[in-house]
Amino acid sequence: MEGDRYPMPSQKHAVKSCRQLLAEFERKMTSYHAEKLAFAGVGDRDVYNIAAPFRDRGEEVIAGRVEGRATERSEVMFFVLRDGVWMPREQAPTFALQDPFITFIGGELVFGGVEVSFDPDENEKVQSWRTLFYRGRDIESLRYFASGPEHMKDIRLVELADGRIGVFTRPLEVGGAKALIGYTEIDKLEQLTPETIAGATLFQDQFRKSEWGGANEAHLLGNGWIGVLGHISYMEKGYIRHYHAMTFAYNPKTGTRTPIKIIAARNQFPEGPAKRPDLTDVIFSGGIHRLSGGKAMLYVGVSDAEAHRILIDDPFAEYEAFEPAAPV
Repeated sequence: MEGDRYPMPSQKHAVKSCRQLLAEFERKMTSYHAEKLAFAGVGDRDVYNIAAPFRDRGEEVIAGRVEGRATERSEVMFFVLRDGVWMPREQAPTFALQDPFITFIGGELVFGGVEVSFDPDENEKVQSWRTLFYRGRDIESLRYFASGPEHMKDIRLVELADGRIGVFTRPLEVGGAKALIGYTEIDKLEQLTPETIAGATLFQDQFRKSEWGGANEAHLLGNGWIGVLGHISYMEKGYIRHYHAMTFAYNPKTGTRTPIKIIAARNQFPEGPAKRPDLTDVIFSGGIHRLSGGKAMLYVGVSDAEAHRILIDDPFAEYEAFEPAAPV
């Protein structure tokens, strides 16, 4: 009933540091089971920064970043489960991208990842990057249709209740901040252009200036709010990186946002290797499946070397108690 819903949160809230959010999370942390996912068929390369599984042509598929331990030259491959091990799907295309993501718009599969350009004079030095988008009926029919601005990762799409498309963005180094999340809307996928993406309204009070984060997946909730799965990060002395999984909710009708909350941290997962010592305390949110009974399965990349999943309490459940963002 309408009267039983919680009121919408206030837009004004203190911007807490990543360390403060982590301390709050650890005081009430609850997780039920975490496990490493087994991959094969890629030689001695690692599979990490996976998207959540999705169904394609009647079977469950995972898109993952496949990469050697000593390089950032990667490709995205699609995997299917065979006897408990994720194997490359036969005849599926591969893409010279990093950090894949998946969504569905108008019943059509939309896939994307980050294209990285390397300095021709320094073989492993990253020179630039941009997000590329593909669309199709299924994996085999994916075709390129759009790209984001240079030096922008973490562009994510969500289909809204009225058929419009919400676009979350992440420009780099704006107003002294390392990265900000932005939001805009388009009527159709053909309107997804670098100019449209760059024109998104930015959330100015979401991160401390020394910290950063981005959206990794967006879910339209039953009340018209958008539940955003993402990451929040900071760096300490010695360029040691710390990445944690987080969520927040956004009302596309009013622009109201909830504060960020951390929902998972590296120490909840099994021990394992890291690509480099500075990446030991890193998890990168790939996607989330909401389950029955108030639970959810979170899929993450771990320490830039492995792919894991963890069963947690559904982080979006509290957002669905808010007053509706639009008639539903």
